[in-house]
Amino acid sequence: MDSIEAKKTLAKQGYHLVGSGAVKPCLWLNRSMRGGDQCYKHHFYGISSHRCVQMTPTLRCNHLCLHCWRPIDSVLPKEEPMEPAALLDGILHEQQRILSGYGGAKTTDKSRLKEALEPKHVAISLMGEPTIYPYLQELIDLISKRGMTSFLVSNGTNPEVLESIRPTQLYISLNAPDEGMYRRISQPSGSFWPKIQESLSILKNHNCRSVVRMTVARGLNMERPKDYARLLGSAEPDFVEVKAYMHLGRSRTRLDREAMPDHAEVLSFARALGNAMGYDLSMDVPLSRVALLSSGRICKSLDS
Repeated sequence: MDSIEAKKTLAKQGYHLVGSGAVKPCLWLNRSMRGGDQCYKHHFYGISSHRCVQMTPTLRCNHLCLHCWRPIDSVLPKEEPMEPAALLDGILHEQQRILSGYGGAKTTDKSRLKEALEPKHVAISLMGEPTIYPYLQELIDLISKRGMTSFLVSNGTNPEVLESIRPTQLYISLNAPDEGMYRRISQPSGSFWPKIQESLSILKNHNCRSVVRMTVARGLNMERPKDYARLLGSAEPDFVEVKAYMHLGRSRTRLDREAMPDHAEVLSFARALGNAMGYDLSMDVPLSRVALLSSGRICKSLDS
């Protein structure tokens, strides 16, 4: 598949390409715009789904995770990194185009549409590994200057970047408690395990809100909570999110449906991990099969 075909495929899947990056409406934006429930980030941290922009500055990733439902194993369009101001302008323009489709729908919540036209949050978590993008801090600074908060989700393979950036909330995704399991699940393009350990240690003294995010799958990595706890001891994140693998998208070619745990299993694993870490099970959202562990050091809500 050449670059043109790759772009067509991404467009069919709802990606609005902007230079080296992209923006994409999520399921929860659609539900929120119709007056329905919002995603777990709303329940955990007070983020309104209809005012959240889901984007990435790069489509490229140095992992091929078994549980990832994004089209990471496709041939991706080759693009030079876009300057942050042009990228953010393009992303916000495409977000407005996405929202314009709700204007004439009878099912649209008009008050939420009005709010959505003034986004308040940027989730840098759509696809790819954002720390590969060379102007990441400049992008985060621009987001802040425009009055929006930022959540950055990284796989932790570039600790030197994570050490210098200052998003509102910094996530590191952790797929395994040891290198062997990590290599099997994440299928990395290099020897990144020492760098991931370094990134976790950086979280401990980072001066922004910190989260370790774990996607757990039955029969894959949903085991050994005490070993995870020992690894996370160097990070001491403010929060830990434990979320079920969902049998969606491209992941269906790599994992069976049976790998998707139910919410009770997620809660059981989260409680065991929390007990080992000394963290409280603060909240859970059954519909998303996700649980939040809290250190108790800071308030969950960004508005508090």
